[in-house]
Amino acid sequence: MFEEFTWDFIVGHMNYWLFIVLMMTGLYIVVARGNLVKKLVGLNIFQTSVFMLYISMGKITGGTAPIFPTDMKVDPDVIYSNPLPHVLILTAIVVGIATTSLALALIVRIREEYGTIEEAGLLEIESAIARADNKIHGEAMGGRA
Repeated sequence: MFEEFTWDFIVGHMNYWLFIVLMMTGLYIVVARGNLVKKLVGLNIFQTSVFMLYISMGKITGGTAPIFPTDMKVDPDVIYSNPLPHVLILTAIVVGIATTSLALALIVRIREEYGTIEEAGLLEIESAIARADNKIHGEAMGGRA
């Protein structure tokens, strides 16, 4: 089994190795960091790795764009690349940009409201608000608020 892992195999699948490294890096940043902007950067790195995976799967060595010739005489020996993964990734990039801009706007609003974008600070502020709310409205909620 291990005789298959030669240097040519590793270099020949470099885009898949980069996919794995980028995905794990993005996941680590999301999990390990408390800053919301850093978490968003980690999500974008993770998203980029998924783009790389789909584009890598859609590429065929020696393949050409699936465009019919003007005389409509299709050569059956020509290898065509599948355009669907590329189209899906273009759509995903647009959605990713919109989602990132929305997330950045929410982070700005959180910073304006709470004065911090650190996860630990936000949790402390939220628990203090919940305790204060419980003192005020706890009796009306049966003491369970």
